[in-house]
Amino acid sequence: MARPRRFTVELPDCSLTHFVLGDAAGHRDARLTELLGPPGRSYALCVPLVPGEGCGPRVQAARVYQRLQLQLRQGPLQRCELSKLLGYGPGDQASEAQHGFLLRDPSDHPDTRQDLLQLLGSCQEATRLHLAEFQADSQGLLWQRLWELQGDRQVQVDCACVLPAPEPHLHPLLPDLLNSAVFQDRDAARAVLEECTSFIPEAREVLDLVDQCPREIQKGKFQVIAIEGLDATGKTTLTQSVSESLQAVLLQSPPPCISQWRKLFDDEPTIIRRAFYSLGNYLVASEIAKQSAKFPVIVDRYWHSTATYAIATEVSGGLQYLPPAHHPVYQWPRDLLKPDLVLLLTVNSEERVRRLQGRGQEKTKEEAELEVNSVFRQKVEATYQRMENPSCRLVDASPSRETVLQTVLQLIQRAGH
Repeated sequence: MARPRRFTVELPDCSLTHFVLGDAAGHRDARLTELLGPPGRSYALCVPLVPGEGCGPRVQAARVYQRLQLQLRQGPLQRCELSKLLGYGPGDQASEAQHGFLLRDPSDHPDTRQDLLQLLGSCQEATRLHLAEFQADSQGLLWQRLWELQGDRQVQVDCACVLPAPEPHLHPLLPDLLNSAVFQDRDAARAVLEECTSFIPEAREVLDLVDQCPREIQKGKFQVIAIEGLDATGKTTLTQSVSESLQAVLLQSPPPCISQWRKLFDDEPTIIRRAFYSLGNYLVASEIAKQSAKFPVIVDRYWHSTATYAIATEVSGGLQYLPPAHHPVYQWPRDLLKPDLVLLLTVNSEERVRRLQGRGQEKTKEEAELEVNSVFRQKVEATYQRMENPSCRLVDASPSRETVLQTVLQLIQRAGH
């Protein structure tokens, strides 16, 4: 796979800056010099995809990326400040994005380049990884020098001028988001876990359960209501109260048959974790089809939460970089049973803070991130509200539990009519 020529980095203010590699010298750019130039020294690396068909190369690259991330945060390389880097497009043509890292060594330690090259050399299963080093010349122009280890020697294999690049119309990750974080059908998610069976034995057990679910299913005559909500919205309590009031069956996604492996998959790279949660929705759908023939069904989280957290996590930067409204990534999967109504619980910031005090229940990494990262929370809320076919109906969950319950029951009754 060709080395990327364009790159984007998320800055501390959640904006994105883009730069491109050129053959000719350009002009000094103050923002890039501050990001990549002295004092200190900056390095970059991207994880390319190995040649191959299907999703196997993506799974392998994601695992290499995750392992590098862990190793860069320990040992002597902890001296470097770490940021996420995205490489894309060998030129002006769109191509598969490559995930990577921007490292800044404030002290410009003499061993940093060698330590990084040795780390890259240890990734035997990856295509040969190169280390980019940024340097400013006497005129203040930035250059990227590309290094690799050849035996015990550090060899420079390329040199290019670093130039500012215009911001693309859409986030460069969007072409890859479908079927690498948001799966459009059961087969796409299934193919990812199939690639994982050799190193995650539980993946085979999940697949066996999914394969027992019929592909052609229909909702029964009773209503199916999905209830979504962020932390501290009272979603768990409300779903129980609604199901009791309606004498409905209460289901959860992921379902109990695979929830014991949730923490295991939460520790895997995005593409694997999202495939697990996506297949959990298909397992729930099979149960919805059975139960809705006899009872109303309330679902505590469904596809909207799976897709929302994937989009908000993977698309770097602030709110302005999310996929635009009506983008295909917001569309319900064509082969997944739809609910009759999706309710999204929200609370105001003051009530949220009050409810979070003293909460002790176990949370996923993303749920924990919601508590401390206001930008991430805003992205999650905005993404939920862009979902379509079906869209989410907002419910203010700030009032008392009884008030919220009555509001929800009225909405369900109206939808049934």
